[in-house]
Amino acid sequence: MSHFDLQEKQRKDPSIRESTCTEMERFQTILKIATKQSNFGFGLVALLTAGGEQIFSSVAFKCPCNELSFIYGLVFLVVPALALLLLGFTLSKKTWKLTTGLCHQKSKLCKWRNLKSMAMSVFQISACALVAPTTWTAVALLHGGYYECAMTGANFSSYRQDVCRGVNAEAKCQTELQKFPCEKAGNGREEVLRHLRAQSQILGWLLIASIMISNLLLICVARCTSPISYLQLKFWREYAEEENDLMNAYTNKHAKELAERNLKSFFSQTAPANMLTPCNQDWEKISSLYKFSTKDHYYSTLHKYVENKHESESCIRMVSIRTLDSRSSSLGILENDVHGLAWINQVRQKNLL
Repeated sequence: MSHFDLQEKQRKDPSIRESTCTEMERFQTILKIATKQSNFGFGLVALLTAGGEQIFSSVAFKCPCNELSFIYGLVFLVVPALALLLLGFTLSKKTWKLTTGLCHQKSKLCKWRNLKSMAMSVFQISACALVAPTTWTAVALLHGGYYECAMTGANFSSYRQDVCRGVNAEAKCQTELQKFPCEKAGNGREEVLRHLRAQSQILGWLLIASIMISNLLLICVARCTSPISYLQLKFWREYAEEENDLMNAYTNKHAKELAERNLKSFFSQTAPANMLTPCNQDWEKISSLYKFSTKDHYYSTLHKYVENKHESESCIRMVSIRTLDSRSSSLGILENDVHGLAWINQVRQKNLL
């Protein structure tokens, strides 16, 4: 069924449209929960990756049982994990927030504060992107099929001697080791494959344990070095989530209004209505990286921009007109601006000197 046929059916039958909208709302709700709750999101990614590995191994994986077994097994073990890693980097919003316009900000990158924030962001992006590939590798090692195929095809005489040691017909085992995953019985096949499967599962559990220990240590270090308390950190995260949601809503609304204004002006051939839109510098300021500091208490780059812009406008609201003659300047000021008066007095004193 094509997209247009589906639209026609939805137009004729409102119940289909309502059911489709309901399913989309459910999916968006689940996706929103997964993105907000990082632990739930990571668990969902790990679960989907584990299920995908099981399906992939049962459907696509067929060990060739020849000299290509070693490369074949390693490819199925490593390449999907690498693809998932690249996909994790690609789907991360932080990746594109970090890299967009990077070539035009070389002078800012040289600052130690910016380099530190960038390194921290890269580390956070990498930690999130590693969830799926490490899950794939761990589940694949626990399953043991890829490892068995790869190691039976390893053409290393010392390794073959070690694997076939103590097996009946040891010499035949060494020469026909690559055929073991495809054979049914004989030549100590079950004993060798059991040994390889045990090695694979040990590596899998070691990988899982190392990931959990590393995760715990990193969380402990991050919490111990946090410049703010637990409740303020929780508030900061809530603020960041709400700001992100509202930013998306405001962006969509403003883009829609701007598009409607331009289209209305085009089709009616009239002058467009006045509409304020942030300039490039404003977008650049709120899109830069931000690291929390206890000195200013800003919770985001947007928060910092709004507060600083308000303060600068209140301080620079001073001179509206400046005219020059041969010796002095006559200055027009806003009388209710204290900062402007102070600045004018300084200028007058300099001119008198």
